[in-house]
Amino acid sequence: MKPMIKDKHKSASALLKCGDKDINLSHKIIMAILNVTPDSFYDGGVNVTERTWLQKVEQHISDGAEIIDIGAVSTRPGAAEVNQDEELERLIPTIKSILKHFPETIISVDTYRSEVAHAVIQEGACMINDISGGTFDPEIFNVVAHAQLPYIIMHIKGTPGNMQKDPRYKDVTEEVYDFLHQQTKKASQVGVSNIIWDPGFGFGKTVEHNYQLMKDLRQFKAPGHPLLVGISRKSMINAVLGTKPATALNGTSVLNTFALLNGADILRVHDVKEAIEVVKLIEMLT
Repeated sequence: MKPMIKDKHKSASALLKCGDKDINLSHKIIMAILNVTPDSFYDGGVNVTERTWLQKVEQHISDGAEIIDIGAVSTRPGAAEVNQDEELERLIPTIKSILKHFPETIISVDTYRSEVAHAVIQEGACMINDISGGTFDPEIFNVVAHAQLPYIIMHIKGTPGNMQKDPRYKDVTEEVYDFLHQQTKKASQVGVSNIIWDPGFGFGKTVEHNYQLMKDLRQFKAPGHPLLVGISRKSMINAVLGTKPATALNGTSVLNTFALLNGADILRVHDVKEAIEVVKLIEMLT
């Protein structure tokens, strides 16, 4: 492993093609979280009706989000398993509803299943966010390659069911970097071209591992691969501050600030307005 970016102002390719829409990476992007689950760690059960998810999407867009990332399976430690049919039953009506009311919305779907990815792409999703980086279902690479859509490769150690049971690394930064590099190589070999990197904060990492990755964040600035950071209201904040997800907004903003100063191109957040404020202030300083 070696650091890839020396110039702090160097960014990934200016435009990320997302179907017939473009994401302009000349500025920082906010990806808004929309969980249509009953059991997510922060907002489970909040957005499970059409009225509530449309209200949330409208608010996210009004606040400045450029991508809506929809998740239908909670990946918090100990979450109940959700089969493929149930995942699709949650996702498909949500996507159809959002695109009916907000047709210009760029929709990302948080899934690791190739058949789910294929189905949601058919409904208008134009980005796939895979917490497993292609390790749970390698066929997902072919699905994304065929659609020629952006694909987020995230690092995870283990599975959501066991990832926080004593995760160990010799060098967490090196091992996460090597994973992202190797999975990018595999995806590229079958034709996936628009790849985003996500170190996977909180997925098979101790608090110390998470902060080491944050300190080393600039080492993940690989040429051509935008860098996504998702630390919104996570336990790495609560463990240090003694907060809970509901009271972790200030800590989230602090770490989002650090992430932007150290190379993050995309922030995945629950709180769009506050993240946009962080971006605006950082832009005045850089």
